[in-house]
Amino acid sequence: MFASLSVPNFRTYVSGAFVSNIGTWVQRVAQDWLVLQLSNGSAVAVGITTALQFLPALLLSPVGGLLADRFDKRRLLMATQSWMAVSALILGALAVAGDATTVHVYVLAFVFGIGSALDVPARQAFVSEMVGADRLTNAIGLNSSAFNAARLIGPGIAGLVIAAFGSGWAILTNGVSYIAFLLALVVLDESKLVRSEPIPRAKGQVREGFRYVARRADLLIALGVGFAVGTFGMNFQMTNALMVRNEFGLGAQTYGVLGSVLGIGSLLGALLAARRKAAPSLKFVVISSLVFALLIGLSGAAPTYLLYAISLPLVGLSALITLTSTNMYVQTSVDPQVRGRVMALYITVLMGGTPIGSPLLGLLAEWLGPRAPLIGGALVQASMIVAVVVLVRRFGPAARADQTPTTPEEIHSADSAAG
Repeated sequence: MFASLSVPNFRTYVSGAFVSNIGTWVQRVAQDWLVLQLSNGSAVAVGITTALQFLPALLLSPVGGLLADRFDKRRLLMATQSWMAVSALILGALAVAGDATTVHVYVLAFVFGIGSALDVPARQAFVSEMVGADRLTNAIGLNSSAFNAARLIGPGIAGLVIAAFGSGWAILTNGVSYIAFLLALVVLDESKLVRSEPIPRAKGQVREGFRYVARRADLLIALGVGFAVGTFGMNFQMTNALMVRNEFGLGAQTYGVLGSVLGIGSLLGALLAARRKAAPSLKFVVISSLVFALLIGLSGAAPTYLLYAISLPLVGLSALITLTSTNMYVQTSVDPQVRGRVMALYITVLMGGTPIGSPLLGLLAEWLGPRAPLIGGALVQASMIVAVVVLVRRFGPAARADQTPTTPEEIHSADSAAG
């Protein structure tokens, strides 16, 4: 389960990322709570904030993937992490000073999202450079484990800090936490990195990533699953805030506890993924995503706060099994020279769907109540996954994954022949 931690670089990286991820979860909780306070409990305002934070992923992730394939990933990560740290510090300072407005939160959420859109593809692709292909599946699982162990700790800390000092101080905590990740990147032993060959500058490199995916029916289905899950399933900060404040009438500390409870299942799911010796099948990816949708819908029907809290570990478990299995499938089935761009497309559909889903779910909550985003979102998510599988199998690429062009050179040759 912990094989990749025997690699010193990966061990250092995960340690720094763990501290930073705790801060990330603190800010996620604090930012949504701050918006609820500034907007008098508006679900739409929370949805808009989430949408603006993830909108850059929809617009810029392909560019981030190209940058990851073209430049030194470690240096790129240092730049993006610094960008996000400054964004968090500015928002936290405004909130502490009492000057924050919903407009400030909207703008800085979008600015933060720009850094994240360029950061995530590089982080995903950088894991393979630290551990190599033989430990990649295990490293992906452990990377997710660290992120979700932080989810256990971060929301609880956020609830305590918000209750004692206010949302601004919680957000400032995240700004400071980036120092740990930056230090980890600085001290990595560059001579031990298994670097992929950077691609030279050329025209059409972003389009090349799209063509690569378009010729792979299996990747189209995997990305379709990612879009459905990211758009209508991964909105826990918003749905938990609405359920706690508007359905059960409870406070910030209880909201933070729910995030940690959710993290119990998420951590277990990530650890189970780390035990895998091989990447999961596409069938497993689809089935796990449908189970995830079912559990979200059941959590929305929980009649009391206690039953809702009890349902969240199962939701977190199924969420992480779905996300890590999809991530593993995509990462391990693509050519290294286009991994950054393909992972960027995966992140685009996973995170880029949030700007579409969050406002819609926020409106649904305004019209039908706080439970509606969970029950209605689950139904839409499951329907979309089934539709993607049916449509791709019927109208998508005729060749199977192992019969389609996979390297950039093969794709270029196939395009030339078709022309």
